[in-house]
Amino acid sequence: MTAAYNDGYRDGQGEGIMKRQALTDGSGRWFDVDSVEEFTEDTRWDGHNRSSCATGSQWEHETLYRTKGGLWVLHHWSQWQGTQATWVVYTAERAAVWLSLNGYDHPAVATQMAALEIK
Repeated sequence: MTAAYNDGYRDGQGEGIMKRQALTDGSGRWFDVDSVEEFTEDTRWDGHNRSSCATGSQWEHETLYRTKGGLWVLHHWSQWQGTQATWVVYTAERAAVWLSLNGYDHPAVATQMAALEIK
């Protein structure tokens, strides 16, 4: 992950150096990127380009993470020059939608996933 940085803090076991990723919401909150579940966006070929299923764009991309504390964090970035990447907390409902759009299922959002089904 290119946006994470090694800040020199050791984890609680003294086993290595933690890589902190700060959220971009100004809260000062962060998470250890080495202890997350990672869900990469799915892509679709439109005959000319590979486009993100998360964003619908060939230039905008997203990855969803689940922290060891169970929070969902979305990383959004763009290939457009001058844009800033964002790292924001997602609700379980929004995470379920994102996971569904990208072909994932996860037991932590089973109720929210079930609510997406059209009956």
